[in-house]
Amino acid sequence: MVSNIKSYMAELGSKARLASRKMASASTEQKNQTLFAIAKHLELQTEALLVANQKDMQAGVEKGLDAALLDRLELNPARIDSMIEGLKQVASLSDPIGEVNGMKYMPSGIQVGKMRVPLGVIGIIYESRPNVTIDAASLCLKSGNATILRGGSEALHSNQAIAACIYTGFEETGMPSDAVQVVNTTDREAVGELITMPEFVDVIIPRGGKGLIERISRDARVPVIKHLDGICHVYVDDRGDLEKAIKVAFNAKTQRYGTCCTMETLLVNEAIAADLLPNLAKLYAKEKVELRGCPKTTGILAGAGFDVVAATEEDWSTEYLAPVLSIKCVADMEEAIVHINQYGSHHTDSIITEDYTRSRQFITEVDSSSVMVNTSTRFADGFEYGLGAEIGISTDKIHVRGPVGLEGLTSEKYVVLGDGHIRQ
Repeated sequence: MVSNIKSYMAELGSKARLASRKMASASTEQKNQTLFAIAKHLELQTEALLVANQKDMQAGVEKGLDAALLDRLELNPARIDSMIEGLKQVASLSDPIGEVNGMKYMPSGIQVGKMRVPLGVIGIIYESRPNVTIDAASLCLKSGNATILRGGSEALHSNQAIAACIYTGFEETGMPSDAVQVVNTTDREAVGELITMPEFVDVIIPRGGKGLIERISRDARVPVIKHLDGICHVYVDDRGDLEKAIKVAFNAKTQRYGTCCTMETLLVNEAIAADLLPNLAKLYAKEKVELRGCPKTTGILAGAGFDVVAATEEDWSTEYLAPVLSIKCVADMEEAIVHINQYGSHHTDSIITEDYTRSRQFITEVDSSSVMVNTSTRFADGFEYGLGAEIGISTDKIHVRGPVGLEGLTSEKYVVLGDGHIRQ
């Protein structure tokens, strides 16, 4: 039990700041050895991790957590294997730290270039998903940063079990274990302290519900990398392949409901709506997905014998994180793009079309961090993008955008070389 939150968080911050200086100079070999050591201990402690997670799952059920939160909270052997694979993939990635790019001679004779460096200390605040603990630790480790992790109270046992594997891996390889610190209190005051310690923390990355992220964005005294919603769209063009469209639209909604890259609104060109929508509705009905449609959608689906609810204005800007889908028929791609840019969250949007010119226009004009052609929005993920893991998704435009991997956790500084040069 932590009695004085302010002093406890200041202690964590001070330790993290000292560890960050050691991490900045750690070799690639040292960092990779530590990643493999953590992976080994996760594998050895799989049963312990599952037992700890079961405590959290049981408590979550008793507290009445909804299905989406319970899905995010759950660990199973496949997800633990994915965490282990993520560690190994991060180890296999090129180390960005120390890279010097663009070195060139200036008219004065000096050489000027840029070196990639760690951000320093990264505070990460997240809810439900215990796998974020390992994703965040691995990426911060490989990018030479220290991190303070504050998971949600609902995942306390899971996060502590994962943290034990991390600390063991650090100790085994002689790396500074203070480089990854998991906050061991569920007191909300800890979050308030973490986001207002610019002397110790260089950037905050929140992962969680809209309320949490809005609070952090409003109250933080350090820079924040964030996204608020995942209101993602798939637009099926009248020049799209209907077989591809059905496969992609079904996967984008039903592969997992509780993720930020799940499709929440389906846009369909009205010229093909009568052919496409009944076939899709049949698949959604098997998964018990509630459909909410515009008047044209409602007419087509009700006429074909499917249950459909009339969509409201609020539906177009709602992230359901549940088996609920909004559907709107549009006149053309231009109307689809306007709708996406107005109601979307600048996260991930996809077009289904066989028209190259239209796909290029869609990519250019949709203002989102990931824009896709003929594929499911569910691919908007650091692991799927080859980043090894992700520390979050950013819909901001400054510093980093989209899945945040190694390079997103670094900055650059100028390097200037001379040989006794003086400015005239």
